[in-house]
Amino acid sequence: MSSLGFSSGPASSGLQSHRIALLFNANKVYDREIVAGIGAYLGSTRAAWELFMEEDFRCRPENMAGWQGDGIIADFDDPDIATALTGIQCPVVAVGSSYADPAHYPAGIPYVATDNRQLVRCAFEHLMGAGLPRFAMYSTPPTPRNRWAQEREQAFNELLAETGAEGSLFRGSTTEAQSWQGAQQQLIDWLQQLPKPIGIIAVNDARARHILQACLSAEIPVPEAVAIIGIDNDPLTRTLSRIPLSSVIQGTDQMGRTAAHLLHRLLRGGREHAAPVLVAPSGIHVAASSQHRPLSNPYVMRARHYIRQYAAQGIKAEQVVDHLGIARSTLDAYFRKELGYTVHDEIMHTKLGRAQDLLRDGQLSCSRIAVQCGFTSLQYMHAVFRRELGCTPREYQQNLREERVASN
Repeated sequence: MSSLGFSSGPASSGLQSHRIALLFNANKVYDREIVAGIGAYLGSTRAAWELFMEEDFRCRPENMAGWQGDGIIADFDDPDIATALTGIQCPVVAVGSSYADPAHYPAGIPYVATDNRQLVRCAFEHLMGAGLPRFAMYSTPPTPRNRWAQEREQAFNELLAETGAEGSLFRGSTTEAQSWQGAQQQLIDWLQQLPKPIGIIAVNDARARHILQACLSAEIPVPEAVAIIGIDNDPLTRTLSRIPLSSVIQGTDQMGRTAAHLLHRLLRGGREHAAPVLVAPSGIHVAASSQHRPLSNPYVMRARHYIRQYAAQGIKAEQVVDHLGIARSTLDAYFRKELGYTVHDEIMHTKLGRAQDLLRDGQLSCSRIAVQCGFTSLQYMHAVFRRELGCTPREYQQNLREERVASN
């Protein structure tokens, strides 16, 4: 067990210190970002909290039987946590999924929820805006621990009824090592029988990654035939996918801040917030997986699908035409007719877009980005940025920082 303090405590500030337990599985990106939002709230206030979390960041509600602290913020999407905290005497603030039926919220506990309807609507409208005529959702088999997925299914079905759009729902199988191959084959079979083009909303990024892998195995072009968007904006999932994944960004930071504010108010003698607080998504991380563009030529679709997978490995146009079994002049003619540029240009645009994404993340050096995006050298990447964008990679990054500052 460990205590993580975000404030200087009563000895230096003269403020009353409170012992607060955070019951989250901080090995999950969703929980971890909520915890970060709690920390951000504490860093912006004079609250003096001593924070408890399990040593390995996995919540073990059975350890709370002897808890004698002053307050708790907990993930109520885990039914074991909700059960363990029944009747506990200190103030509790719950964080979790939103529900269409108000009776599903815990009684008498302040509740901060991710707005499932808005998450799904955000993804749906993004795909609809790309001109896709039909939609599907890839969910997960229902269990007491994933009621959030069932809520997202319901929101998806309501949007289909509201818009009159064609739709399909597939839950697949649970993710287990011994059944993984069969589960992926089931997913491929479902994807192959869907009418194309189609936009698919995955209930989270893990399920979105399954779709990407299945499409790559079955050589289904993404996003020309199947456009994909997940929910969570999990950076780990992005690094595991050859084709960059679009994802709805949950308002986790705001959820953490709001939960901390509600508990802070209770500790100071304030009244409980009666109605659940619903937090809308904060936007979409748009990437190649959902950037659908209607195309009619199957060779162009297959070529772009191949390029998205291997552009960062430094492929040339010759490797693309060899893969398709077609003359380069013929493929270039198809590209010019459909897109107004050549196969070589498509490879370069893909590398450039990947480099822009990495510069936006700001985690890697320019030289490392050049290698990861398939440029032969840093100097060549500089030349491409100058030619296509009129600036160097560093200038591009600086412009992004200035835009963020201006927008705030």
